[in-house]
Amino acid sequence: MDKTARLGGADFMRAVACLMVLAHHLVLRMDFSRIPEALNLPFILARFGNYGVSVFFVLSGFLLSRPFWQALDGAQPLPSLKIYTMRRAARVLPGFWFALTIGFLLSFTIYAFPLDGALAGRYIAGFFLMSQWHWTTFFPVQGDGPLWSIPFETTCYALLPIGFLLLFHPGLRSRSALLSRILWVAVIAAVLVGHWLVVTSLPTDSAGRGWQYGMQGGAKEWMPRYNPIGFFAIFAIGALAAGIQTMIPPRRSPVYDVMAIITIVIGVLRLYLSIGGDWEGYGWLGIPYGFPVFPLAVAGALITLPQSAFLGNLLDNGLSRYIATVSFGVYIWQDIVLTLIQKLLPSSFGSGSDDVLPGWIVSSLIATAIILAIGTLSFGLLERPVMRWARTQEQSAKRPATA
Repeated sequence: MDKTARLGGADFMRAVACLMVLAHHLVLRMDFSRIPEALNLPFILARFGNYGVSVFFVLSGFLLSRPFWQALDGAQPLPSLKIYTMRRAARVLPGFWFALTIGFLLSFTIYAFPLDGALAGRYIAGFFLMSQWHWTTFFPVQGDGPLWSIPFETTCYALLPIGFLLLFHPGLRSRSALLSRILWVAVIAAVLVGHWLVVTSLPTDSAGRGWQYGMQGGAKEWMPRYNPIGFFAIFAIGALAAGIQTMIPPRRSPVYDVMAIITIVIGVLRLYLSIGGDWEGYGWLGIPYGFPVFPLAVAGALITLPQSAFLGNLLDNGLSRYIATVSFGVYIWQDIVLTLIQKLLPSSFGSGSDDVLPGWIVSSLIATAIILAIGTLSFGLLERPVMRWARTQEQSAKRPATA
C-alpha cells in the first residue's frame, strides 16, 4: 500500500465524528422526559454524541503527525513549519472567523445579549484563538457552542511540532523507530502531568457555576477539566497512532479487518458504558469523552483501517467522503442553524406539542438538510478556494529564484 495514498477509513471516521456531534446537538432540543420508553436508549446514546469531538482530535493528531513521523524515520529534516502553519491557517481560520463573526452579530441582535465589553471581549479572544484559557471567554459567542473547540484544536496544532522538535533534537533523535514511539509516549505522559497541574492548581469557584447560569456558567463547570493541555493528550494519542501505523508493513490483510472491527466495538462499548455517568464522560484525570479508552479505540481503528483488506474501502464510500468533505462547515454552523430555528420558530422540535416526537423528527430533518447545504457552500465557496490559494503560495515559496 502506498503510504502517500488516501488513508482508508479516515473519511469514515471524520464523517462519524461529524454525525455524532450533529446528533448530540439535535437531541439536546428534545425534552428527554417525554421520550417514548422504547427510544430511551438511542436518544441517550445520541446525547453522548459529544464524544465525536474526541474523534476529531484523535483524527487530526493522526493525520497531521504523519509527515513528521515519515521525516523522522527517513532521516530527513523536520518538515517546514512555515508550510505546516500556512496549511492549518488556510484550512481553519476563514471558516472559523466567518462563523464566529456571524455568531457575534446574532448574539446582540437576534438573541438580544447586551453589546458590552464582556461580549466584545469574548469575540476578540475567539478571533485571536485565545478564548480557551478562561471560562469567561470559553464560548466566544452566543448561539454557536461548538466554536469553543477550534481554539483548543489550534493550540494542539502549536504543541504538536514542539513535541516533535524534541524527537528531532540531535541528542534524542534515534535510529530506532520503536524508541522514537516510546519517546512520544513519554511526551503524552508529560502532557498528562501538565493537565493534572492545571486541574489541581486552577479550580473555579462555585459562584455562577453550572449550566443553569447559561453558557458561561457551563464553561465554568467544565473548566479546568476542559483545558487545552488535557485535549492535547487526546490529540497526541492520534499522533502516536500515526507513528504506529507508519511502522506497519505496507500490505493489506483481513487480519486488520478483524482488528479494526474489534477497536470499533470497544469504542461503541465505551460509549454505551458512559450511560448513567456524567454527560461529558470524564475519564482519567478528569479528561472528558471516556479518556483514555475511547480515544485509544479511535486510534486503533485509524491504525488498522488503512491496512484492512475490505473494511477501509467499504466504509470510505461516497456518502462518507461527502460528509467528511463538508464536516468542518457542518460543525461550525450547526448550532447557529439550530438555535435560530428555535428562536424564530418557538414551536419547532415538537415544543408545545402533546406528541413531541413527530415534531422533533420533522424539525431535525429540515435542520439537517439546511446544515448540510450550508456546510457544502462553506466548503465550496470559502474553505476550498482559500486552501487552493495557500497551495499556490507554497509552490511560489518553493520555486527557486531566477536571475
